This record gives sequence, structure tokens and C-alpha cells, in this order.
Amino acid sequence: MATILPPPSKRQRVAIAEKARKQQNLDTIPSDLGNVRVHFFDQSTGKPTGAPVAIPVSDATVKNLELLLNTLQGNDATERVPYRFTFGADGQVTDIVNDIYRAILKPGLRTTEDTITLQFIPQAVFRVRAVSRCSASIPGHGEAILATSFASSSSSRLLTGSGDNTARIFDTDTGTPLHTLKGHTSWVLVASWSPDDSIIATGSMDNTVRLWDPSTGQPLGQPLKGHTKWVNSLAWEPYHLRQQTSTIRLASSSKDATVRIWDTVSKRIDLVLSGHKSSVSCVRWGGTGTIYTASHDKTIKLWDSTKGTLISTLSSHAHWVNHLALSTELVLRTAYHDRTGTIPSTAAERLAKAGERFEKSATVDGNIVERLVTASDDFTIYLWHPSLTSPTNNKPLARLLGHQKPINHVTFSPDGALIASSSFDNHIKLWDARDGKFLHTLRGHVGAVYMSCFSPDSRLLVSCSKDTTLKVWDVRTGKLREDLPGHRDEVFCVDWSPDGRGVGSGGKDKAVRVWRH
Repeated sequence: MATILPPPSKRQRVAIAEKARKQQNLDTIPSDLGNVRVHFFDQSTGKPTGAPVAIPVSDATVKNLELLLNTLQGNDATERVPYRFTFGADGQVTDIVNDIYRAILKPGLRTTEDTITLQFIPQAVFRVRAVSRCSASIPGHGEAILATSFASSSSSRLLTGSGDNTARIFDTDTGTPLHTLKGHTSWVLVASWSPDDSIIATGSMDNTVRLWDPSTGQPLGQPLKGHTKWVNSLAWEPYHLRQQTSTIRLASSSKDATVRIWDTVSKRIDLVLSGHKSSVSCVRWGGTGTIYTASHDKTIKLWDSTKGTLISTLSSHAHWVNHLALSTELVLRTAYHDRTGTIPSTAAERLAKAGERFEKSATVDGNIVERLVTASDDFTIYLWHPSLTSPTNNKPLARLLGHQKPINHVTFSPDGALIASSSFDNHIKLWDARDGKFLHTLRGHVGAVYMSCFSPDSRLLVSCSKDTTLKVWDVRTGKLREDLPGHRDEVFCVDWSPDGRGVGSGGKDKAVRVWRH
């Protein structure tokens, strides 16, 4: 009796159809187009690299452009840097995904008679591998886990905040709990490491902020009292802005419509930012010294962190503003910690290195540019350029439309090139961070998506959802890379470690899960 093969699964049928479609649409580059002149410009400084170069159109692929640019810069074979190329014309920015012919010549943006100016920006020289397995499931919390955060310096320490009134520090290498941070009398809504990993801050529904020693798990003094309602968000002062190494400031936003700036050494309130009319849902401390706050009063406010004065109010949203993100967040979070693991020996060198990393990340065309993106219950996202706003001109750079339900979370990729938005409509959308152009919809979740997080090399994205799964996506293609089931209930929070070695997640099933390749 002959063995009958089972019919292909839905996933196999989709893969076969996708492969057939690609083969049908594969158009070769004509070989009779001759040469095209290309001139390279550094996107961060705006300066040209070498003179215009004539290259055959049939060979003008991204890979060959990278080889040519590395040769012009004098990099040898062992020091070659991967680059991302863009072309700007008539106010529109086009990414060179495959080659110049398909991106520029075929759509008619330029002809072979023109000199094509390409802007380049270096991509991460390291590559993060997609997490594919659960390496540890660590029990300990008695209620749902509401916040997760890896330490800035390594992936071996994971901090969580829970509805059981405690925060915990886990050793992800051994899969064991290290310390339980007890003291709050209500849910711990937010937990955060300082940029140098010397202090942990937690904010709770008991209206207080508490500080902890990460090495012992013991509280650092009394709780910081001042808010009259629960604490929604925390933001540390960027490391390179510290006036003295002994002064460490922290901003906390609350449902009482205020933001308080604390001196974590003296445990006193430094400034109170009052001006919002409703709950302040999110606070971020920018690398230029500006504090950004988003509120349920439909506005975003910009504050001077030294004087506590209001700089401007951004009011384009028609409903609650749920979340905001900065294009430099990863660099501000990690300060002087980089992927090499080398830490400067003196305080002055650490400050200098943190400042250099911020400037390198934020420099575009020779200027420090820190972009802001906000997400709202009005189903929209706005992209802002805060340095161009003023009390008389507070228009957004772009309005990002497409989601069908309220948007929970937005985040920039570490290289500042992409924005990911997570929504109750079960989808994640990817946008170009320069002009807000829509790129991809990541479909796969069957429940609300609570948040998402980019890998440190900006090539992958992990998302967590009400459908109990995490999913890893390839941001270049918009395709699913890994489906990560394992949680037994909704997954509320996820974080990708700054060194790229692991992902930590937590949710309603009370267990912390660590994911690795």
C-alpha cells in the first residue's frame, strides 16, 4: 500500500505562493543602460566622500555600492562597514533596497545622464541573532508582571515590577532570582535602571518612588513622597548632562498631572513641573536637556530641565496621548556602555564617552537632531522635530495614519531610522523615522499588541501580545522570523538586552521568561 503524503499546511502553502510570486516578479536589470555617475554624501555631516564615480547600472547593487564606498574611505577587507543608502528628491526620501535601477532609474526619479547623490549612514557592524527558544522560565512573583528592564551594561541582570507590590532582580545566566525589592504597598507599575547601573528606581500605585541598591537589593533611604496619585513613568537624567558625578536626578510622572524632578542623593524634590490638566502618561529626558511629557489632556509639553520652565506645548492629538519615544533612547539608556564592554576608568572619561556616543547618534547633516514620536487613543501617531518647534510654530513633521484602534506603544530603532507602533488592532506598523512614510504592517498576532522592542542592531523587532505569544520580525522585509509561544496568559512587557544576547518578557502568568538564540 502506497504512503499518501499529507497535504501541505497553511504556512507551507503561503511560503510556496510567496516564492512563486517572487520568481514571477523578478525583473533583471537591462544590460544596455551603460554607466551612471554616483556621488556619496555622509548623512551625519553632510560632507561628500570622494568625487563622483561612474559605475555600470547593471552592477549598481547595494552590495557593490558598499564595496565601492569602503574602498573610497580606505577601509581594508577586514574593516568593511555595512551601509544603508538613501536618495532624496522633491522632498521624498527613497531607500536603496536592492539596486539603483529599481529604486531610482526605473521609477523615473533620475536618468543615466544625471549625477545621483546618495546619502549613506553606517549600519551596526555586529549582527544580533533572532531569539528562538525559551532558555529560562523563572517563577517568583505572586501577581502579573507589569514591567521588565535589562541592566545597561549586560544581559545577565533583569529587573521586573509586579502587581504583588514587589520588584525583583533576576540572574538570567543561571535562571534564578537574586533579590526581592520589598517596600511598596501597591502595584509596581514601572522599574528602571540608572544609566550607570548604580541605582534602581521603581514607581508604584502607592504614589511613591523608591530607590534601591542593585548589588544588595536593599532600599536607599526612605521612599520619595510628593505625588498624590500613582506614578506612571520614570526617566533618568542623561549621564553626559550630569553637572557633578555625585548628582543623579530622576523625573517621575504621575496621574496627579505633575512631573517631579528628584535629587536621588539628597532624596529631595528639585523641581515640580505643573501645567498638564490630566494624568501624565509618559516622561522622557532628552540628551539636549529637554524633558518631554505626554498627558491625557491631549498635549505634549517640553520643559527646561535646569529651570523647570515650559518651552512649548504640542497639541495636535484629539485624544489621550499614551506614549512617547525619542530617537536617541538606547544611547541615553546605555550611557558609556557599548558592545565592546570596555568601561573608562575615570569619571571624566565616562562623561566624555557618554557625550561622544550621544553626539554620534544624534548628528544629522552636522546638527544635533533629537526626534520625538507620540502615540494616542485617537488612532494616530505624530512625528515631531522638537528643535524646530517654538511657541509660535509647533506643527508636527508628519502625521502617521493607518491603525484602526488606540495605539499602546511607539519606539525608535537604535539607529534612528525606523519607528515601530503597537496597537489594540493586533498589528505592528513600521514607519520611516525621517519623514513618517509607511513601510510595513506586521500581521501575525491575534490579540492586542502591548509593546515592541528593537534589537540593538536595528534589524529585528520583538513584540508581545494579549494572545500569549512573542514574535520576532525582520524589519527589512516585514516578515515573521520567529514565533515564540510559551507564556500561559497575556504578555504585558518585553525588553531586548542592550548587548543583544537575550530577550526578557513578563505577563499575566506571573513567570519571567528569558529568550535566547
